[in-house]
Amino acid sequence: MHEELAKKYDRLTSILRDLGGVAVALSGGVDSTLLARVAHDVLGDRMIAVTMRSAFVPARDLEEARAFTRAAGIAHVVVDADVLAVPGVADNPPDRCYHCKRAVFTRVAEAAAARGISAVADGSNVDDLADYRPGHRALRELGVHSPLLEAGMTKANVRALSRELGLATWDKPSAACLASRIPYGDRITQDKLDRVDAAEAALRKLGLRNLRVRMHGDLARIEVPADDVARLAQPGTRERVVAGIRAAGFTYVTLDLQGYRTGSLNEELARKNGDVETAEGAGSAADAETAEGAGAGQAATAR
Repeated sequence: MHEELAKKYDRLTSILRDLGGVAVALSGGVDSTLLARVAHDVLGDRMIAVTMRSAFVPARDLEEARAFTRAAGIAHVVVDADVLAVPGVADNPPDRCYHCKRAVFTRVAEAAAARGISAVADGSNVDDLADYRPGHRALRELGVHSPLLEAGMTKANVRALSRELGLATWDKPSAACLASRIPYGDRITQDKLDRVDAAEAALRKLGLRNLRVRMHGDLARIEVPADDVARLAQPGTRERVVAGIRAAGFTYVTLDLQGYRTGSLNEELARKNGDVETAEGAGSAADAETAEGAGAGQAATAR
């Protein structure tokens, strides 16, 4: 482990030790998995992992979180949340993440308190400050700790430390809740979430890892890394892509030539408001990835 990373790791362990006990919002993503592992190393049975089961979280994410905690011997609590019933969520305004995260982390804090733990932590890192993430305001209001951020860890640091510690998630693609595939202002329904989830599952069967299927009515806009754009357009593969997306309930299929990038649906906010900070101020007066997000950190991951 190189010196800079070792210093940040020491800082992280010190922050966690000072908490005395903590409930980590675990999504199964890169950031929250690392945080849970280090918190357990430092605090032992004075920490628990809490994962939220909701319409925004694909079932595979919950299973990955369960598998990790089982293997690591970490106490794991799964809490159900009807996020679509939370005021300000289904209508999908620009500050949707604020309302969702406030509701979700309130549930996490309740689960922690029931087990005698007062501190709650999420997996936000330094890089998460660069995107529009209204959920951060909810974290501040609820007093949620972000130890990776406090320790100065970037996403690259998180991946490097995860690799050093032998975590299988070290190179896992960034994730985000399914709601992040639906443009602001378009009402979120269970059917829409199911269609997006099924469409992305069809693409993963082709061996793709980094991807998003953004929903624009009956049109599915596929984002994949630039290196995969030409591959998906090849005869044979293209037909399989179209068949898989249409089977998920879409009529039209399009491939975004800009390629995959986090926060692409925030680009419209930036265009309308001049920049994401202005959009943030207007939308929530405020996702951290990964917390990738988050299960419990479900809405905290990069869009």
